[in-house]
Amino acid sequence: MNIRNSIRLLLATSLLTVSSAFAQDYDIAILNGRVMDPETNFDGVRNVGIKDGKIVAITEDAITGKETIDAKGHVVAPGFIEGHQHATDPFSRKVNLRDGLTTQMDFEAGAGDIAKWYAEAEGKTQANYGMVVLATLARGLVLDGPEVVAGANDMGGLFPMVGRAAAKAEKEGRKPGWTATLPNKEQMTKIMSIVDEGLRQGALGVGIPVGYMTTGVTQYELYKYQELASKYGRVSNAHVRFAGVRPPTQGQLGVQEMLANAMVLDAPFLASHLNSNMDWEYTIPLINDAREKRGAKVWGEVYPYAAGGTVASTDILTESSMAQMNITYSDVANLDGTRWDKAMYADVRKNDPGRTILIFNNSPEDIAKWMAMPGVVVVSDGMAIQDAKGQYYPWDSPYEGKSVHPRCAGTRAKVLRMVRVDKNMPLMEAISKMSYLHAKYFDELGGISQFRTKGRVQVGADADIVVFNPDTVTDNSTYEPGMGALPSTGIPYVLVNGVVVVRDSEVQKVFPGKPIRFPVQEKGRLDQITIEPRIFDPNQ
Repeated sequence: MNIRNSIRLLLATSLLTVSSAFAQDYDIAILNGRVMDPETNFDGVRNVGIKDGKIVAITEDAITGKETIDAKGHVVAPGFIEGHQHATDPFSRKVNLRDGLTTQMDFEAGAGDIAKWYAEAEGKTQANYGMVVLATLARGLVLDGPEVVAGANDMGGLFPMVGRAAAKAEKEGRKPGWTATLPNKEQMTKIMSIVDEGLRQGALGVGIPVGYMTTGVTQYELYKYQELASKYGRVSNAHVRFAGVRPPTQGQLGVQEMLANAMVLDAPFLASHLNSNMDWEYTIPLINDAREKRGAKVWGEVYPYAAGGTVASTDILTESSMAQMNITYSDVANLDGTRWDKAMYADVRKNDPGRTILIFNNSPEDIAKWMAMPGVVVVSDGMAIQDAKGQYYPWDSPYEGKSVHPRCAGTRAKVLRMVRVDKNMPLMEAISKMSYLHAKYFDELGGISQFRTKGRVQVGADADIVVFNPDTVTDNSTYEPGMGALPSTGIPYVLVNGVVVVRDSEVQKVFPGKPIRFPVQEKGRLDQITIEPRIFDPNQ
């Protein structure tokens, strides 16, 4: 443990029992709850006083507040944090609040126009929010054209863009630019300039979903994204290039590609949902060893589901890729539950490439195992909850009748239920993987200082708090049609920046979310790297 962490731990431990003798009235008093703080491993029944958006007292003394929450029999934990929730619409955020998510960011994908995205979220967002700049949208803008990308400024608009790009490419007798075109030097410079502008505008890093662009993004281009992010000291995140269990392109190779870049650059790298790469038994220890034994600024994610959710045209579903993963057509399903066959595979990938689908590529028996692996954080990879036409639901829409992957609604409650039923890890560890460990990595490895006061139940920490019943908390969302957005239960109170956002399991229409963002820079840093791609394409 370094000196900085030792001092922080000492202060945190000493502040956990601050007396409330000089502050009798708080904005909110949470009484008689089992306070669990993952950084210090504190676990005890205490009263928590909150004022001006901060935790100001944790005490055995009696306290009062303008609002009182009786937390007897409940855990009082840090608000859950996630860097892999794609949904940014109000209804999807509402569903995630029922699951205890108080800081919601998208590091795998991201946004194209960062300034616009943050401006549109300001004052209208219930949870804390943050975003990386998305290389895919930059590629689409340059290689497919602005008319294809129009209206697609984050993941919610990305899938419709996929359909437009495919239609335009077919009409012009070429492959879609964003996924399958190798850019020349001029094009790559334009792509990089868009990414650079996003970083200049305060993006948290660069999202590089190279697994969707396996034939369009060279190793050189991938390295350049990571190099540019490293010039700002920011995170690169990726759905790594390969998923599978068979040589020569199994999942571990895809992780190694970006891990090697990160270690050479001494740059932060977050590996997306390592369970989906299917080599999780090897890639998780690989990432952990790089961080703990070599000092690399790297970490990885997992989520508690055996199926993934993605777009029908993904490179993951080429027939050669399916063979690598040892899956076949029937392991793919539409959201209405219909399993594919070869005819449906050909039809959907050609005629509806932007359709959201499910891929059942992992064993359910392994979920508890990868969730308990040390060092990983828990994410959902949740998508926007949209109707069949790709339209968002209004904030006050009913939870029933929504056909989406259940991870969009129930990830954290499922983890807590698994701890109770499967006993695959201690409750404190599960809470840490969903809160403190995120904050620790984003701060110490990713340089995002706002996380120094998140992921903790300590005096001085942000009052992002989840109150849940460990004996009853459960997920209710399922793969069944119409059941994907059913909210979690057993989480009656959620606070964001000291504001009660979920009260008695009802989401309140309040918007206390704050931006997680770097300061806007006066000048970009594209001029600090060189762009000299070598493209072996006779058509260029």
